[in-house]
Amino acid sequence: MNFFPKTIIVTGPTATGKTALAVELARRFDGEIISVDSRQVFRGMDIGSGKDLAEYGDVPYHLIDVADPGEPYDLFAFVRDARSALADIVRRNKLPVLCGGSVLYLDALLKGYSLDGAKPDMALRENLDKLSLAELNRKLDELAPPDLEQFKDRDNALRVRRAIENTLAAGSAVRRNVEAGLLENSLVIGVYYPRKTVHERVESRLDSRLQQGMIEEIKYLHDEKHVAWKTLERYGLEYRHVSEYLQGKCDYTVMRNTLLYSIRKFVKRQDIWFRKLEREGVNIHWVENGNADVAADLTTRFLAGEVLPESPLKLSETFYGTQSSK
Repeated sequence: MNFFPKTIIVTGPTATGKTALAVELARRFDGEIISVDSRQVFRGMDIGSGKDLAEYGDVPYHLIDVADPGEPYDLFAFVRDARSALADIVRRNKLPVLCGGSVLYLDALLKGYSLDGAKPDMALRENLDKLSLAELNRKLDELAPPDLEQFKDRDNALRVRRAIENTLAAGSAVRRNVEAGLLENSLVIGVYYPRKTVHERVESRLDSRLQQGMIEEIKYLHDEKHVAWKTLERYGLEYRHVSEYLQGKCDYTVMRNTLLYSIRKFVKRQDIWFRKLEREGVNIHWVENGNADVAADLTTRFLAGEVLPESPLKLSETFYGTQSSK
């Protein structure tokens, strides 16, 4: 028996309009949104993390602005708080709509991780200690979810080793309580655009955020909220590259172009994890162009108890961007 009743999950690569689709579904089906984003939990990190709060209107949301930058908030805290939010939403007879692209966080909820923290693995450490720093970093890249873009201590072999331990613990070696997972009782909707279109949307959104004050936001966090540069850099992507620019480590053009490359690389790593989820049995219903009517039809059928067929589009069976749903 599942701990939670039916749940809608809206996911997909960055810059594909997940928030807009999730909000529309929440409005149509009397739902509330739980953000599945590793950076939107932090107050003041608005433009850089893409909170897009204006899109929510009167739709209630959870796990946004629940911690201060620099405050410890990891996968374990997220699972705890997300489960609490889910229980609260269900208790009030609302429909939970999870929305976000932090794939490790999503995976933890789908599969019901029981997270007790990663205990040191001495046998693993013995093997890892035989590797060079370059080899450790390559291994971390192979194992890590996209969210590990935040990890920057690449020059410290001990910290890279610990990151490998934590990633293995969170991804496969932790105990799982299947009855507490959402996998068997959720509809997973993915927002699909061809790769070329995603790249164009990423560039357009980046330039828009730069114009909207993302640089000023990050400067304010450092100057007025006293968030250290090292802490901001640890949050990755926008926060890392803009912080380096503000410290005079690069000029504006280099910052913008390097950040664009990093975000596109992040999209590729998200893609790899979506493929992994599919191979592990997660039926992601990819909705082309984030079509709200198609997503609403899937939601209506799912809530009515219909057993939905496999999605005709499977990223794990083709190169991303080359197959169209039928």
